[in-house]
Amino acid sequence: MKKRLLGRTGTVVSEVALGTMTFGMEADEAESHAMLDAFAAAGGTLIDTADVYSRGVSESIIGRWLAANPDQAEVMVIASKSRFPMGEDANDLGSSRRHLRRAIEASRQRLGVDCLDLFQLHAWDPLTPLEETLSAIDDEIRAGRIGYWGVSNFTGWQLTKAVHLAAARGMDAPVTIQPQYSLLSREIEFEIVPAALDAGVGLLPWGPLAGGWLTAKYRRDAAPTGATRLGENPDRGMEAYARRSADERTWAVLDALQAIADEHAAPPASIALAWLQGRPGMTSVILGARTVAQLEQNLAAGAVELTAEQTARLDAASAPAAPDYPYGELGVEQRVRRF
Repeated sequence: MKKRLLGRTGTVVSEVALGTMTFGMEADEAESHAMLDAFAAAGGTLIDTADVYSRGVSESIIGRWLAANPDQAEVMVIASKSRFPMGEDANDLGSSRRHLRRAIEASRQRLGVDCLDLFQLHAWDPLTPLEETLSAIDDEIRAGRIGYWGVSNFTGWQLTKAVHLAAARGMDAPVTIQPQYSLLSREIEFEIVPAALDAGVGLLPWGPLAGGWLTAKYRRDAAPTGATRLGENPDRGMEAYARRSADERTWAVLDALQAIADEHAAPPASIALAWLQGRPGMTSVILGARTVAQLEQNLAAGAVELTAEQTARLDAASAPAAPDYPYGELGVEQRVRRF
């Protein structure tokens, strides 16, 4: 598996990360450990989790695997997140000093590690002053309890504020951001990607297959059924069938994806992942899976090399719709300078 730097740090990670939101919920411990085995065997080194995933169960499952596989544990880069509720009290969530201190300690205990290689704020906290959050993170870095820090689900201005506030106070700045990003979700290219590139912050995209849509298993003329995420729950969140299928852009992307997959004799998912791995600022693409078979199929994306023409076809089919200003053609033209 190819390797890349973790943002602007000197730490090297695999270009594919193992997302573990399914651990303890859609995948039991045995299946979760089998996925960790397969990921390690493929050369993967970045494991991404969060305290809120199954209320700590995901971290505990990973911790037991790390303890049982000390040689593999030595090479793994462990990333976790905190921000969402872990209890019923008003202080059991957020990015306050009180909550972060307790959350980081609890994650370390569940994972069985002295230091979280990468700690991420799982979302923006509108109630806690960012100065307080950054000070709490700085304390954890100085104490050796976390190595680097990043953010998840921040907007462009929120990321930029964190970067510049950290610089103004002489603190470590975030090195990564986890946004939703795929051929069907490219809106982050308006503000978030430029902000990340400007600051040297690496992208760790989640949802690279758009909840299964980019595996090309859903059809325009038939609602999903069976043992798939949308088959079990067609109204599931952002990837809900009615929401996605009503957008003609979805089918244009899937048509282009299938055509290029046929050219490579590869699964559509591999083409979608290869496209994403080629985007600017990419550090590692987070793959989530329910089974070892799903994971192994998606890990094969590393063998696919898209041509410039194929990439251009996917870019054109998936281009996000935007008003003329400031993100559409007129806005882009006004930001161009030629001589």
